[in-house]
Amino acid sequence: MNQSVIKALSLLDYFTEEKPELSLKEITELVQLPKPTVYRLLSSLEYCGFLTKTKDFEYDKRYKLGLKLLELGQLVSEQLELRKVTLPLMKKLANEINEVVHLVIVNNNEAVYIEKVESTHALRLYTRIGKRSPLYLGSGPKLLFAFLPEEKRDEILSNLNHHQCNEERLKKEVEEIQQNGYAISYGEQDEGTIGISFPIFDYYGKVIASLAVSGPSYRFEGNHLHVIKESTKKIAENISSELGYR
Repeated sequence: MNQSVIKALSLLDYFTEEKPELSLKEITELVQLPKPTVYRLLSSLEYCGFLTKTKDFEYDKRYKLGLKLLELGQLVSEQLELRKVTLPLMKKLANEINEVVHLVIVNNNEAVYIEKVESTHALRLYTRIGKRSPLYLGSGPKLLFAFLPEEKRDEILSNLNHHQCNEERLKKEVEEIQQNGYAISYGEQDEGTIGISFPIFDYYGKVIASLAVSGPSYRFEGNHLHVIKESTKKIAENISSELGYR
């Protein structure tokens, strides 16, 4: 573990409702470390937006918590609320189609799997909550990519490894996803599998997540494939409705 990072972050614990603002002298006394060390740690936290300096005189430097913490807290709050709303409906979908169901969001230009409900089949796909994936790989990530603002998509495309991703093919797939309202992928993350994803909208009509269903391709055939599509679409719409989308 990086002890400097741990020491720096531990300083945030000294800011409380009763003491929302602390001086360099007060923090130094609380942590019992050399003043230059504490100042260096505080400067790093300030640089990253975790602290804001309220006074910067030679003999009186004071700090309070920065807006970066509010931003991160809001992100966590949104994810918790999203998972709280979606999990019961994801379980309902998994019971209906008996395939693994994922909830996928965008974070730092990657797709992140933040919730999962398993099927009861002996043969299952191995995935885990917290898994990250490029936005060009798999139905859930690609659906999210397709509904990003155009300038954001262009920014991500400009940084792609073109040996791993065909940019022109991805652009064509984006158009198809936008027209069809869902994404489908064949063996992109695991050979011999299919993934189908539908968008989840928030109150403002923004796509904030994808509801993704996946499994071995031999189970996604004929009428069962039709049932999977219709059931996933319906549950995605129900989740969006729960989040206030009309």
